[in-house]
Amino acid sequence: MSITASNSESQFSGSVVALVTPFMGDQGQDVNFDVLSKLVEFHANAGTSALVPCGTTGESPTLSHEEHMAVIKTVISASKNTQLKVIAGTGSNSTKEAYYLTNQAAEAGADGCLVVCPYYNKPTPSGVLTHFRELNKIGIPLIVYNIPGRTGINIAPETLQEIANECDNVVGLKASNGDLDQITNTAKRLAQNPQFAILSGDDSLTLPILSVGGVGVISVAANVMPQVMSQLVSSFLEDRDLEKSKIIMHTIYRLCKMLLQIGSNPAPIKSLMNLACLNVGTCRLPLVPISQGETQDLVSIVREIIVDFQQLDIPFNTTLLRIVEGSIND
Repeated sequence: MSITASNSESQFSGSVVALVTPFMGDQGQDVNFDVLSKLVEFHANAGTSALVPCGTTGESPTLSHEEHMAVIKTVISASKNTQLKVIAGTGSNSTKEAYYLTNQAAEAGADGCLVVCPYYNKPTPSGVLTHFRELNKIGIPLIVYNIPGRTGINIAPETLQEIANECDNVVGLKASNGDLDQITNTAKRLAQNPQFAILSGDDSLTLPILSVGGVGVISVAANVMPQVMSQLVSSFLEDRDLEKSKIIMHTIYRLCKMLLQIGSNPAPIKSLMNLACLNVGTCRLPLVPISQGETQDLVSIVREIIVDFQQLDIPFNTTLLRIVEGSIND
């Protein structure tokens, strides 16, 4: 179910899954829409509050416009009659292209859009502001995605505050810059805006970001352990159980870090998902699968997590057990 955050007016909160795009195993690597619909069902039953199709984890740079919209529409359709919200990834370094994708997602019925800061061409802060002014005209809720490691631009707190003040449809931030000082500064600046949601973009920083005003996470790890990530957020925001939050965060921390340090996202998480029989296929070039040794390193961490959760009597997804079983049978 959806998490009720401390910022009760936020439209988006809780454990949000940065959804992978499953591909067929053939040479063409067509999108596997049957598996995609099954992934939506999996998360609908696991406490996830929202899904982000066609983000970085969804390999959006390798999708054609037709595939991009087909993935978004499939997720929207499969999410009907569930509690899941759909936040479509629609960013681009071209304002014209981002406008097109965002408008298409709005017409398809998305609840919101995740829009990455324009990358590569390095617009000035004024250019970034103008970019979001244009997208604001569409009328759909927008979440700014700040990930300087991929875009080459870090959106400063004062710039984000200006964007939020001028663009009434900008309702949140996916914070993936790894800078807790800046995220804290941003949270302070926007504390008087009850609709603005700060969401962790780094699984390993979820609890620290929640502690300074965040209301959730857009998670890679939740692709295999959605129940765990949902518990992490709800234990802090709903139950006010800091001790349980810390235990969960400490238990999963190493896996969260390794998922973004081994190979390139989403290759590591797809490797684990395939072991769990979720059948998502490999990544599209230029991304390549992680090695068998790297996969086994991740499996070893998953095995440790299972033991810890069992000893602590903390519920977890059986997906984790299937990962270990799959590695034995592989």
